[in-house]
Amino acid sequence: MAIMPVRTVSAGSAVPSVAYIFSGLLVVAAVLVVGAGQGHPVSVVLAAVLVLAAIALPAWLKMVDQWQRAVVLRLGRYQGLRGPGLFFLIPFFETIAVLVDVRIRTTEIRAEEALTRDTVSIAMEAIVFWQVRDPAKAATEVENFVVAVEQVAQTSLREIIGARDLSALLTDRAAADAELRAVIARKTERWGVEVSSVEIKDIGIPPNLQDAMSRQAQAEREKQARETLASAEIVVAQKVREAAAIYAADPVALKLRQMNLVYEMNKERGTTILIPTELAAALGGVFTPP
Repeated sequence: MAIMPVRTVSAGSAVPSVAYIFSGLLVVAAVLVVGAGQGHPVSVVLAAVLVLAAIALPAWLKMVDQWQRAVVLRLGRYQGLRGPGLFFLIPFFETIAVLVDVRIRTTEIRAEEALTRDTVSIAMEAIVFWQVRDPAKAATEVENFVVAVEQVAQTSLREIIGARDLSALLTDRAAADAELRAVIARKTERWGVEVSSVEIKDIGIPPNLQDAMSRQAQAEREKQARETLASAEIVVAQKVREAAAIYAADPVALKLRQMNLVYEMNKERGTTILIPTELAAALGGVFTPP
């Protein structure tokens, strides 16, 4: 359907409003002149004018809120956008086809029993944040743009699930959010809709798979703990071997180490350690003050 260029007319637009007001004044003046010419009192004529105005103004004068835009048709063809605020319509010629809310909206979507690329059945919930940027297209290109956006979002969610493995969905939600937003935006752009963001709320997996994943995660943690312990034992063994080489090259150092170990084991008990004369002689001048 061909659409004329979008033209927003607000309450301050001079040409349409002035034309309608001028036409109304001409009608009022004509009624006054005719009534005066026929000898009717001015009060009666004014009362008739007020009655006509009360009937005509609701059909001429319209108002929409700040967050709304009125899609106006003239003789069934798209004429333009009006609002926010007050504006006039030509009675019997112009009509408001639909009032479009241009605020950001949220749509919740859910996919039940959708298969991932690695054939795992999951459920997923997401929220789509979107906004009508072109009310003319939203009103003329699709019958019900709200329902259309919701249905497109539902099918796009299943597409994203089927294109990714379960592990990718669980570990990188940001990438899935961005891809889903791009898919929905591409499909709804022709309706004048802009998708600002998509956020995945929850990913549900079968209970038996949850147990298997929990056991796998626990096994992975145990594996890492054992690897860490084995690495520590290797380091300790290397240090013990280095110490053994040092003690083998220096027997005095070995004796001192042995005595130090004996002292550390008995120092809390207040025990006196006696060194045999032969050991003192073997240590030579170790205990001799410098």
